[in-house]
Amino acid sequence: MSDPLVLIAGGGIGGLSLALTLHQIGVPCRVYEAVRELKPLGVGINLQPNAVRELYDLGIGAEALDSVGVPAREWALVGLNGNDIYAEPRGTYAGYDWPQYAAHRGAFHMLMAQTFTDRAGPDALRLGHKVTGYRQDGAGVVALVEGPDGTVHEERGTLLIGADGIHSAIRAQMHPGQPPIHWGGAVMWRGTTRTKPIRTGSSFVGLGTHRHRMVIYPISYPDAEGYAMVNWIAEITLDPAQGWSRTGWFRQVGVEEAAAHFEGWTYDWLDVPGLIRGADVAYENPMIDRDPIPTWRDGAVALMGDAAHAMYPTGSNGASQAIVDARVIGARMLAHGVTPDALAAYDDALCGPISQVILRNRGAGPFGLLNLVDERCGGTFDDIDEVIPEAERRDFMAGYQKAAGFAREALNAAPRTIPSGATVAG
Repeated sequence: MSDPLVLIAGGGIGGLSLALTLHQIGVPCRVYEAVRELKPLGVGINLQPNAVRELYDLGIGAEALDSVGVPAREWALVGLNGNDIYAEPRGTYAGYDWPQYAAHRGAFHMLMAQTFTDRAGPDALRLGHKVTGYRQDGAGVVALVEGPDGTVHEERGTLLIGADGIHSAIRAQMHPGQPPIHWGGAVMWRGTTRTKPIRTGSSFVGLGTHRHRMVIYPISYPDAEGYAMVNWIAEITLDPAQGWSRTGWFRQVGVEEAAAHFEGWTYDWLDVPGLIRGADVAYENPMIDRDPIPTWRDGAVALMGDAAHAMYPTGSNGASQAIVDARVIGARMLAHGVTPDALAAYDDALCGPISQVILRNRGAGPFGLLNLVDERCGGTFDDIDEVIPEAERRDFMAGYQKAAGFAREALNAAPRTIPSGATVAG
């Protein structure tokens, strides 16, 4: 085969970020996505400055991102009695060269898909096609693809990238002895409510304790009446020893199922039960991840995104890391060509460090401050400095930002991951 072709299993945020990157650097690719029709599903996600930087470099700038989300101004943790534990500005308000965006996941996904097909043509995104496995030979890699009618055919490429999520078939073949999906006991209900945003008007707020908390942030600009679409996550922790016994990993439920756990969480600035009951529907799912694996690469095949490093959403960096994965793969292809060596260099750069982020997020990630407050005072306090000194709080957050790859000074000073105008062909 004379011309390189990268096969991408999965057309989610990670797979489309890679597809856009490969198109940018002149590498032909084809995306296989299992669903037959893309729809703007899901609720809110956060795109950290390190990911927004890469989106800008892909030509997806502020105007496009403003159509699916809103720049975050503040990140805050609040105790059970409504008093602040920690607050800091975010994105450009914190001195980053790029904003942090809170966006509607489905709308952002549709934006990525439309941008890719506009640039590469509709045939580059094959809907209703699922990659179920692979084999390798001296000429490259063969993907086994199940089509809309259920028949399986073969597609040959130079490389195969598994961007097929936490239930990845590519990962299962690469690591057949991997443990099952890990559930630590946390159950989340997610929803969106049209209401007036709190605090700065664009604040990401974690409220409660590490075992019983709310996460709240707007994912749209306020309308003429001051109302925005506000994303919320209601979370409690159960006994993980019982295992996840409910039907499926993601299901639609009534809002009362979530609201019942937060009765009495009413403050002069926020009515939590009212916020939950203001949603049309809630979606229940366990907080799950996968144990780190020693490598994301098998010859001409590599994993990225949730297929490589599904992690608890406590750090709000799952989607951001998938975008960064894509850009690092592109950068390594610029250095090594469309070869297994490029995938090896990508694996060397990210597998070890991001595996540590998976484990850090199991320890509550940046929400670990809630753990400390709970341990030291039971979650209620008058003066947080008497519980956790300011310097300790700031050091804790700085450590997480460094591990997750968006420490401000390092990010602002770093050169572009993909130099402007660079292509694999020269």
